[in-house]
Amino acid sequence: MSKFKDPQGMKDAIYYFADDIDAAAEIGKKIVLNKKYNAINNIIVAGMGGSAIGGDINKMLLNNDLSIPLVISRNYNIPKWANKHTLVVVSSYSGETEETLSAFENASSKECKIFGITTGGSLSKKLSSNNLDFILIPSGMQPRAALAYSFVPMLYLFLHLGFIKIDLNNKLMNSVSLLKSVRDNYKRIDQNNKTWLLSNEIYNTIPIIYAETDNTSIVALRWSNQLSENSKMLAFWNEFPEFNHNEIVGWENNPKLIEKLSIIWLNDESNHERISVRQRITNKILERMVKNKFEISLHGSTRFERLLHLIHFGDWVSLWCAYLHGTDPSPVEKISKLKEELTKQ
Repeated sequence: MSKFKDPQGMKDAIYYFADDIDAAAEIGKKIVLNKKYNAINNIIVAGMGGSAIGGDINKMLLNNDLSIPLVISRNYNIPKWANKHTLVVVSSYSGETEETLSAFENASSKECKIFGITTGGSLSKKLSSNNLDFILIPSGMQPRAALAYSFVPMLYLFLHLGFIKIDLNNKLMNSVSLLKSVRDNYKRIDQNNKTWLLSNEIYNTIPIIYAETDNTSIVALRWSNQLSENSKMLAFWNEFPEFNHNEIVGWENNPKLIEKLSIIWLNDESNHERISVRQRITNKILERMVKNKFEISLHGSTRFERLLHLIHFGDWVSLWCAYLHGTDPSPVEKISKLKEELTKQ
């Protein structure tokens, strides 16, 4: 293991995802709301990158449980329809995310109810000065590695406000147990480690990840982001059934380029039965064009557990791809350079 570049410990951050869920749950359980949140008709999660995907994951996990609409906003402004009956969760790990600070001001101007999740920075100061509710989460991580703190406390917020009626503690406890049971296998260079095997198949390709809308599609987004940020590889994703109405036709010309692509199908038993049929037919149609095709379906007693397992699996794949490229998975130099240049404009 010493031959791999990882001075900031991304491997440990991935390994301890289950422990982070436990710690994040304790933060969520201690949420104290000083403001009134009556007559909330919809929720907006405003954030970017590793902070925004916490909202995506909750939308995925709660697709059959959430009593009001949830929208993720990755922009300087929140949707025009937002008003005093909208709860806006502003999420910025650093507290300095330009787009999220702007979204906060926009939400304030619309008299939305606002709740914050951050480690501090300008966002916490704005929330404090306006006497708004927020929680502080642990600092010192890469935002994408702080995933548990991005989505778990938000789940407890929704529970406190009565937007969901589920046994959240039990769901998280069972998920933590599952993740802890698999991580020692996933951390090894071993032929029995499927994350290691898959990374060896795809690290010299451009992975295209396909999944089901409003279900495993959010996992596909996470995989794509992690391969980009950890592995420094281009990776893309799309979702069934929409993919079958346009992108499938693109797998025809430029065969030499297609040779460098891999398809990863993310499956779960909760998929609509017609999605499984579509995937099977699509796989056959693309058979002669694409040699590298992989199907990933993981175990877990509930959909909640299996989807978090899929996320964890993908994080390990991204780490191994980084190592195979001889790349330090932690730094995101191009993002840092972009932010530096933006401050000059």
